[in-house]
Amino acid sequence: MNRRKAILRISLAGLGIAAAGTAYKWWDLVKSPDLGYLQSNKELIAALCETIIPATDTPGARDTGTHDFVIKMIRDCTPRKEQNNFIHGLRDIQSYCQSKYDQDFQRCTHEQQTAAMAHFEDKSKPYSGKLGKVELRLMGRPFFAILKDYTIQGYCTSQQGATMGLSYVYIPGSFKSCIPLEPGQKAWATI
Repeated sequence: MNRRKAILRISLAGLGIAAAGTAYKWWDLVKSPDLGYLQSNKELIAALCETIIPATDTPGARDTGTHDFVIKMIRDCTPRKEQNNFIHGLRDIQSYCQSKYDQDFQRCTHEQQTAAMAHFEDKSKPYSGKLGKVELRLMGRPFFAILKDYTIQGYCTSQQGATMGLSYVYIPGSFKSCIPLEPGQKAWATI
């Protein structure tokens, strides 16, 4: 065998292995997600949400039921790639805490939970520029971005979060029921 044929075969073997790895990762993203895993890890999701918005003098994410909102949004309103990213992220954070702290995320101290979340936040930062946009389009949002978005959305739209955690004004500004309209002015849409 001459050197050119050997180099060609080694190159083709390397490309074949890379293509197989990419195909497996793609299949892993687009396969049917294990949504039962979400419900069985409800306490983990509640602990993750509570780490993002802890209880202080206002209710935390666990008190407002944000974890139920996150599960519902993942199950019903999230694309398949992002569902798989979220489920893989839950498994990754459990294995990370097992290997680093020898316990589940829920049993870790607050400092350990915060450190684990910071690790996954750094890990989920996208590339900058066009490469980041392509990655986001092909792979979907990463685990931590999904968790953070849904936690904030669930907390801010809950009754306790909106009334106790945020400033809530029933009607912003003053309401004047009768206002003379100028000629050619459009009527208000709020009736």
